[in-house]
Amino acid sequence: MTETRPAAPRDLSDRLRHPVPHLFVYAFAIVPAIALVAAVPLAWGWGLTWLDAGLALGMYVVSMLGVTVGFHRYFTHGSFKANRPLRIALAIAGSLAVQGPVRHWVADHRRHHAYADVEGDPHSPWRYGTSPAALVRGFWHAHMGWIFDRSLTDQRRFTPDLLDDPDIDRVHRAFSALTVVSLLGPALIGGLVTWSWWGALTAFFWAGLVRVAVSHHVAWSTNSICHLVGERPWRARDRSTNVWILAIPSMGESWHNLHHADPTSARHGVGRWEIDISAGTIRLFELLGWAHDVRWPTAKRLAKLAARPEQAPAT
Repeated sequence: MTETRPAAPRDLSDRLRHPVPHLFVYAFAIVPAIALVAAVPLAWGWGLTWLDAGLALGMYVVSMLGVTVGFHRYFTHGSFKANRPLRIALAIAGSLAVQGPVRHWVADHRRHHAYADVEGDPHSPWRYGTSPAALVRGFWHAHMGWIFDRSLTDQRRFTPDLLDDPDIDRVHRAFSALTVVSLLGPALIGGLVTWSWWGALTAFFWAGLVRVAVSHHVAWSTNSICHLVGERPWRARDRSTNVWILAIPSMGESWHNLHHADPTSARHGVGRWEIDISAGTIRLFELLGWAHDVRWPTAKRLAKLAARPEQAPAT
């Protein structure tokens, strides 16, 4: 069943990004991508050590969970409540993914849900139509083209709660410093462990640039691939899909169809083989007493949301 939504206002942004930080948007989108392409031949011959791989994996997990558990399920959708140390830690961890300051990220994503796949959505692949040429153009826009738009989503409209939070305001303003930590922190560790400039350089390349590029493209794939192809077992008002192959690298975010059907749910993958690392992390936080009032899905709720109710899994 299709839900009718009001047309988007003509302008959902409140200002333009300053030209200097906008240049950094290009830099952090393009330079890590170049490193990712270069990584393929380099991995075969030289420059990749177990230390580099370990640092890259560790930084990937921490920063991606900061985005998926923190920026997304907690700050954007309120899937659970967190104590103050966890709240601050999630904002910092998400910032290490170099996907933008916390308020910018949350504002864009709340706007996406308000206007998913209709006018007003900042990154719908259906923006230009349904012809093959339009979908190719739309895929590029949804995957990364949209980040080059200087217009910033109105935070007063979409994130008034975060504007009033002094802890989050400090983390938001510290994004540039956290970006430096995210990129140069692994280099510092690599240099100290190997006691060499070469160890610092390879750690910067693999655990800094390549790791950021991989996390960017996995996250952007949720905007592009998970609104174009895949399964739709849940009733959502948009074209969101489940794409199983992205489940592990996206930490469970690619069970995107259920997320759009039930945005505040703390778990997106509910089937027996639907791995959702983010949900498991939230469960751990709950057991430790750091998170509470978690919005776990129920069998009754899933039955209501299922496209074919007889196929709804039990929780």
